[in-house]
Amino acid sequence: MHLALYRKYRPSVFDDVCGQEHITTVLKYQAAEGRVSHAYLFCGSRGTGKTTSAKILAKAVNCLSPVNGNPCGKCEACVAIDSGATTDVVEMDAASNNGVDNIRDLRDEVTYAPAMLKKRVYIIDEVHMLSTSAFNALLKTLEEPPEHVLFILATTELHKLPATIISRCQRFDFRRIGIDDIKKRLHFIADAEGITLEDSAAERIARIAEGGMRDAVSLFELCSGGGAAVTDEHVHDTLGVSGYTALCDTAKAVAKRDMKTLFKVIAEIAETKDVSVFWQELISFWRDMLVAKYAEDFKSYLDITESEAEMLRETAAMFPLGVLVYQSGVLDDAMKTMVRSPATKRITAELSLVKMCQPAADSSPEALLARISELEDKVKLLSAGAVPVYQSADEAKNVSAEQVLVAVPVTDENAPVKDESSSIAENGDCGFLPVDDISAVVEKLGQTTPSMVLFFRESKAEISDDGTTVRLIPDKSFAYQMLSKEETVRAIAEAFLLSGVCDKLPSVIVEKAQEVKKTSPADDLFGF
Repeated sequence: MHLALYRKYRPSVFDDVCGQEHITTVLKYQAAEGRVSHAYLFCGSRGTGKTTSAKILAKAVNCLSPVNGNPCGKCEACVAIDSGATTDVVEMDAASNNGVDNIRDLRDEVTYAPAMLKKRVYIIDEVHMLSTSAFNALLKTLEEPPEHVLFILATTELHKLPATIISRCQRFDFRRIGIDDIKKRLHFIADAEGITLEDSAAERIARIAEGGMRDAVSLFELCSGGGAAVTDEHVHDTLGVSGYTALCDTAKAVAKRDMKTLFKVIAEIAETKDVSVFWQELISFWRDMLVAKYAEDFKSYLDITESEAEMLRETAAMFPLGVLVYQSGVLDDAMKTMVRSPATKRITAELSLVKMCQPAADSSPEALLARISELEDKVKLLSAGAVPVYQSADEAKNVSAEQVLVAVPVTDENAPVKDESSSIAENGDCGFLPVDDISAVVEKLGQTTPSMVLFFRESKAEISDDGTTVRLIPDKSFAYQMLSKEETVRAIAEAFLLSGVCDKLPSVIVEKAQEVKKTSPADDLFGF
């Protein structure tokens, strides 16, 4: 008889339960010392080990030869419980047995002594599904059960339980299982089954499972397809999930308001997988961008690789806070509509992307705030006499020469150019201080020229005492060439103004370092 992998490799002792050491350690001690409580409440998200731990505890309290609190798995009691041959361990599903009559029958049963074990154990799964009258019928028995009875309640929705029930139980909160723990378990199962499993594929499955071991093992079994090698690409094709690069590209298309690309993305998604699955990934990615903008160590929160973290940082820099919040709301509303009307998923997705790209098409307060956020930046630039970098080419033709900020790169061969209209000559002898925090500048720069963010981050940024001049010293020759371009210098100046680091539009000097290693552009890009 074939068993699903999550059943075949279900832990049989506390030591095998992954990621719940804060619980299994206590349960082992209580079982070993004979200090087991009369009632337990196991709560936590699905697939984290609640029912598994309940079954192990049922064996541990009845085991004839326990080993440091763990059941031996070989004695008559353990074998009977594993095979379901005993009536002394009752597993009850409260979702389908939630009436008061079911609880009254249970209450009558607990008065009888165990037939073959030391204790009668009642495991009530999804206990939050019990009716109010059923909870009331259970209260007295749960508070003072007979000596030979043990109750173990399990739930995924603790908030639905009455406080009177919670107060009568010893409560344990099961955490979501970490990615590393899930990966180790998947590799263990793959080795035991003789299935090839790539580490990147195991990590991908672990992330999709969102902390649930049962989900992870089930997804792994699906991807293995009866013994096939499980690769990252195979996981993507089988589960219909998008890679991080695809999500970044979609977000960048939204930032550039490239509707042609976005319609193409939705068309491809609709042909290959469920649009709502892709939409849920977009919601998660927008949440990741919000975290990345305001948490310095966001990688520890999101469990992503170094390359994915850099992609996320660059993409998040393209969106102001107000716009991100507005777009997150649009994504969430669209998801609710897809749930209510599955037949209109594609249309809902396309209309929502139009609203995200064109807030003017939406009259909601959130859309107005997003538009105001963009207008505030433009007004600040215009009041400083600057032309926004994201202004169209046609509008730029009418701009006077005095409004354009010109790059004045300083090299060993090229001394600073004297310009009567430039404040650089006036401040040539002033002192420069390092810019303490460039995160706000990076955010504004990413909204206009995201491709320059990496070069800017790797440069030394200094500002003059009076705040009128900014000096950048790139550490690589290729970065110097890219940052010296006129449009890039103008974008950097605007970023310093909009971020609040400078009160007025500053002049920008891009200077070569004292010793620049002679490298090719490809070397600079890949860091060789």
